[in-house]
Amino acid sequence: MAMDTILKRIPAFVDQIKEIQEVIIANILLIGQIPAPTYHEQARTEIFLERLSDAQSDYNATSDYNIPVGIIKGTSDESRAPIFVVAHLDTFFNADIDHNYIVRKASISGPGILDNSLGVGVLASLPIIFKHLNLQFESDIVLAGVPQSIGKGNLQGIRQLLDTWEGPIRGAVIIEGDELGRLNYYSEGIIRGEITCNVLPANGGEHRYKPNAIIILNKVIDEILAMELPLRPRARVIIGKINGGFKHGVIAYNARLGFEIQSDSEEMVKRMHAEIEDIVDGIRHENHVSLELNIISNLTPATLQYKHPLVKNTVLIMKALGIAPASDSGESELSIFLARKIPAVTLGVTKGKNVHLENASMKIKPMFTGIAQILGVIMAIDSGVCDES
Repeated sequence: MAMDTILKRIPAFVDQIKEIQEVIIANILLIGQIPAPTYHEQARTEIFLERLSDAQSDYNATSDYNIPVGIIKGTSDESRAPIFVVAHLDTFFNADIDHNYIVRKASISGPGILDNSLGVGVLASLPIIFKHLNLQFESDIVLAGVPQSIGKGNLQGIRQLLDTWEGPIRGAVIIEGDELGRLNYYSEGIIRGEITCNVLPANGGEHRYKPNAIIILNKVIDEILAMELPLRPRARVIIGKINGGFKHGVIAYNARLGFEIQSDSEEMVKRMHAEIEDIVDGIRHENHVSLELNIISNLTPATLQYKHPLVKNTVLIMKALGIAPASDSGESELSIFLARKIPAVTLGVTKGKNVHLENASMKIKPMFTGIAQILGVIMAIDSGVCDES
């Protein structure tokens, strides 16, 4: 199918998708209200597969790494490589958090709704959406809900799936709930780490001046912020979280600092990590405390380039639907596809607020436009935009 035809067809998809909104919302709720913290996604894996089976996708199973996969068979008799559509199953919230979602006329709210229960619910709905819109593809469409993605999961789900997948992959679309308009086609290099401080002496005695673990980490932060970073290549260190202590009137014996190094240069990421290691070593010896740096996850930089046909045509699809594209680095499954030379983009489904909070909320109406763009990009890949050199 020519791109001109795709661009003319997709605006009508929005109202057609809205006609089956009850099914889509039901999938979002059934999947999203099941807790799925990283490494504990089994219950969500099972309901995801159940929803794919109910939607009558052609093949449903879990891989050796317990990754749920559904396949919609393509129409071509030729040997066409499959198109992957993926969304990560895990969220940042543990099972002790109330996962009952609140559905209102214009919104749905609850923990993990935007990252990424909405994305998984839409993924599970695609077989029904394809049938409702009478969409068929030459390539097989592989629908994969990947576990162990965020935080310490370090994208292990998608790494394992692609490591064990036999044969080439034509292209991929990564679905994220937030935010409609996002277009990720490149990934920066990162090192995500934790620095843990323990001020209790190993021999059980006491320090002469009773150091405070929070104050020690404050020194670490000060020295990290004093690092000289170049304008080119782009580089920064984000201090993302800090916790520690017992109560107001007791010196904190333990504390933990979470940080992330980001740069579009792998060499710069490594250099900054080495400098932070030196900072930690110096403060450890100067203050006679236990201060340890551990890497949680890491990614190498990868990009498609804006001029790639997949990126250029995704922009045209978004504009045809009235979506204003906003490009930024995407440190998600995208980076693993790109590192393996598989063309891929990450798209957001809708607009919302409080993404990583318990009261996260998504808007329902923009979701139909967000799904239409996903369909358009799958159609574009099937038309051959990723086949060009």
